[in-house]
Amino acid sequence: MSRREEVVAARVRGRIAAAISVFGELLITAGVLMGLFVVYSLWWTNVLADREAGRQSDAVRELWSAADTGPGALDTKDGIGFLHVPAMDNGEVLVKKGTGEDVLNNGVAGYYTDPIKSALPQDAQGNFTLAAHRDGHGAKFHNIDKLKFGDSIVFETKDTWYVYKVYKTLPETSKYNVEVLEPIPRQSGKTKPGRYITLTTCTPVLTSEHRYIVWGELERTEKVDKDRTKPAELR
Repeated sequence: MSRREEVVAARVRGRIAAAISVFGELLITAGVLMGLFVVYSLWWTNVLADREAGRQSDAVRELWSAADTGPGALDTKDGIGFLHVPAMDNGEVLVKKGTGEDVLNNGVAGYYTDPIKSALPQDAQGNFTLAAHRDGHGAKFHNIDKLKFGDSIVFETKDTWYVYKVYKTLPETSKYNVEVLEPIPRQSGKTKPGRYITLTTCTPVLTSEHRYIVWGELERTEKVDKDRTKPAELR
């Protein structure tokens, strides 16, 4: 190779190396920006959802404080009550009808109307089946993996506290597995009618590929007194 050819080749190699370097920097920058966008999106949707959930929760409690009005045993569009799960450390979660994004994106939990209709806590038997987001939009079930056997799940209505105990968890199942919602949740090991509760959310974190399931069974109920004294599990 002549001296001229060597110089040309060196220049070409230099330009290629520079192009690769610039392209690599662009990829890194794009990756950082994408990561920041994801973090920002999740954080901001949490902020907005928590604000809306707080507004809706306040409205329900105001209805409860009015004489002979507001959701209690009745199923209303405003919300049927509040879920309290100490192990998830997520405060109180308003529960409304439906599990579509128009409901869950407001930072609340929803009970299933399909593919298998949920029972309600006051029903003599059945499965009270709930869903909420694990990430973004309030992320009310983000810490669902913290729930273990014997942990308490408490549901509050206008006039009754329903105290459930966790007896089974399923860390991963298909998002198409609707059997977990059956009135008798046989996948949890139950074979007879009872009063059950089922919590469902997406898993792994930041994906919606599978579902995480927690099952509980009603242990007891307590009437709400005039001071709305919380059951022992919430004190």
